[in-house]
Amino acid sequence: MTTPRAKARLLMCPPDHFGVRYAINPWMNPPSWARNDQALAAASHREWRMLRDTLVSLGASIELVPPASTVPDLVFTANAAVVLDRKALLARFRHPERQKEQVHFETTFTALQRRGLIDCIHKSPEHVVLEGAGDCVWDLRRNQFWMGYGPRSDAAAEQIVKEAFDVEVVALELADPRFYHMDTALCPLLRGEVMFVPDAFTEKGRATIYDQVNACQRIVVDVDDACRLAANAVRIGDTLVMSSCGDRLRSDLTERGYQVVSTPLCSFLRSGGSAFCLTLRLDHSSAVINRAVAA
Repeated sequence: MTTPRAKARLLMCPPDHFGVRYAINPWMNPPSWARNDQALAAASHREWRMLRDTLVSLGASIELVPPASTVPDLVFTANAAVVLDRKALLARFRHPERQKEQVHFETTFTALQRRGLIDCIHKSPEHVVLEGAGDCVWDLRRNQFWMGYGPRSDAAAEQIVKEAFDVEVVALELADPRFYHMDTALCPLLRGEVMFVPDAFTEKGRATIYDQVNACQRIVVDVDDACRLAANAVRIGDTLVMSSCGDRLRSDLTERGYQVVSTPLCSFLRSGGSAFCLTLRLDHSSAVINRAVAA
């Protein structure tokens, strides 16, 4: 007898206060946003609702973080925590502008724990920066995290994640400021393929990817698609939800049996975020848990 696939559960935050108010990555241009802030804010609401509705139509359940006026990037819930096996490791942010989000995310996870959706909550040491699932992407097939470090998270976070979840962590240094989080540069797929942006990594990081991923499973994201943040995709089963991608990448994914669903997120690209950044999976489970459920 096969075990039914668990329903995807995602954490999101409405963009009620989203805007490009400061610059902490090359995508962010506050003066450009300010020149057309009302129209861009309205567009962000339309785009966010379309993303949410698309995910719900694919069978996902959505939990919400209450928006807060002083933290415009609270909408990027991928950075809230690393979550696996109903355990949450709360994020610590590098930039002061985003450190204000930590108390809001802790409150949210405490509420999720009270509701029985999370079993336990961990915190990183105060001196170790780890910006949640944005820099810690779960690979179901390899039963490991791909962790990015350098621009935002510390290399020392690798050991913290290993101890918290008792799984392998492959840490790669990010080299291009445009791809400042792992989720902008690498996306593991259902059947073991890995979409990635080669130039986002150091030479050593690329070598590690080539060692970990067979040649037939590597899907290179070219610079045009990389700058659309095509690698920043949400995977629901064999469906990939992303802001957009070019014909070559779409054809490659389709030939491999994946469905690509585009939902434009241009407003959020202005802040360096896309579909994955706007969500956090709460239901990921490791091989140990999956075997226990099957048994």
